[in-house]
Amino acid sequence: MRSSSQLLRLRLAGLVLAVATAVAIIAAGCGSNTAARPASSSGATVDVTSKTLGKVPSGFLGLSTEYTGLATYTGERTSVDQPFVQLIENLNPGGSPVLRIGGDSTDWAWWPIKGVKKPGGVRITLTARLLDAAKSLIEALHGHYIFGIQFEADSRRIAAAESNAILSHVGRSNVAALELGNEPELYHAFAWYKTASGQRVYGRPSNYTPAAYDRDFASIAKGMPKFPIAGPASGGTEWLRALGGFVRSEPRVKLVTIHAYPTKKCGSTLVKATQFFETSSLQGLANSIGRYVRVAGSRHKPLRVDEMNSISCGGQGNLSPAFAPALWAVDFLPRVVRAGAAGVNFHTTPNSWQGLIDAKHSHSGWRVSVEPEYYGLMMFAQAAPAGAQMLHIAGKSPSGVDVWAARTPTGRINVIVVNKTRRSHTLKLGVAGAHGVPGTITRLRSRGLYAKSGETLGGQRISSAGVLTGKSDATTLSPSGSTYVVVAPGYSATELSLGG
Repeated sequence: MRSSSQLLRLRLAGLVLAVATAVAIIAAGCGSNTAARPASSSGATVDVTSKTLGKVPSGFLGLSTEYTGLATYTGERTSVDQPFVQLIENLNPGGSPVLRIGGDSTDWAWWPIKGVKKPGGVRITLTARLLDAAKSLIEALHGHYIFGIQFEADSRRIAAAESNAILSHVGRSNVAALELGNEPELYHAFAWYKTASGQRVYGRPSNYTPAAYDRDFASIAKGMPKFPIAGPASGGTEWLRALGGFVRSEPRVKLVTIHAYPTKKCGSTLVKATQFFETSSLQGLANSIGRYVRVAGSRHKPLRVDEMNSISCGGQGNLSPAFAPALWAVDFLPRVVRAGAAGVNFHTTPNSWQGLIDAKHSHSGWRVSVEPEYYGLMMFAQAAPAGAQMLHIAGKSPSGVDVWAARTPTGRINVIVVNKTRRSHTLKLGVAGAHGVPGTITRLRSRGLYAKSGETLGGQRISSAGVLTGKSDATTLSPSGSTYVVVAPGYSATELSLGG
């Protein structure tokens, strides 16, 4: 039996151990905004070489929205929504942005024609006021549009009238291409509209095929003005297998457009955050885009993924507006560059789960807000602006950690370490040509993959004016010899920026 003094000593020792453990846990989690996890001591070595793997085209990173979204972002005013302009410019440093207007609303919209009855599936009537506002927006951006043109109505006259109205009001020089239709593979699967009696009416028959689509496309395109046309605006795997036939049979198509999403939520099954980081959502998806790039390239045509986001079919409430898509985006976009795509447009629908950007107008002016995913897009854009060259990475990073790098036109080298695990990892980065230059460390982080707020880029957040505000927590990192020892906290993206 222990004495009272022995028991007291044991209790004091236990208390000291508990306090020490608590301090260690707090220190491990300090500043990470994630559940505390011990740092990995793997010390993996990764080298950034001078070998290039692709160049970021001008206007590479753009946005896509519906005609209703265009109305929201412009307020149908010729006075420009400057905070929205700022958000787009953040994604295009030194480039000319490309905005795509379309999506589902492509086949819900029309330009009214005197003497022609509005088709049953049309619920949006385009106006001169909206198109004039679109012109003011794109001229403020010095960019270009891809406009979706009504196809489901199967009318050469309707497509021609809409095309002419857009080119007349927005200006031919402000439009890159007219995109005929949207995801025609779904015309027979989703009703275009319902009759007064509740009968479902489909835009095309149940046996609609890519060959039938090609014939419809050629027929309607004949009535459109002489101007570059884009298509097929398809995301169906089966239909994209017929892409070669489409690009061969459509000489007027100057831009090949496809849609791609890493995960699909068109049924009752919920998407999990970890699915974004599976091979199929990253390199697998990039490889499929690369195959279509080569098909388009066989006819000397560029390919653009002009509709993309994290989850298809409108997204998922607990995940689309969370932090996981931000990490996925910053990890995935360099792969699209290496695949050879001319660009990618992230789809945003205001006041929805995939409202990447929301904008509101009041008596005091415009105010904007963004979802966490926007920070991932912005981090990529800053690290790999137009003209940047993607650099080859040698060596093996820890499991769940990806590394990519870019050399900007000014000669600056930016290395991004994306840690998709809960554990902190330490990497030794060798950078060709750095010669011991001190670097700057900036991090994209949040409280966890499902966090819908609290994300920061370099310690800063996007203000209602569309700019980063707050005190930066960027730090300076000196090399050890010719090696930079970089700590990548759990669920974060860390940028090492050198020179330039």
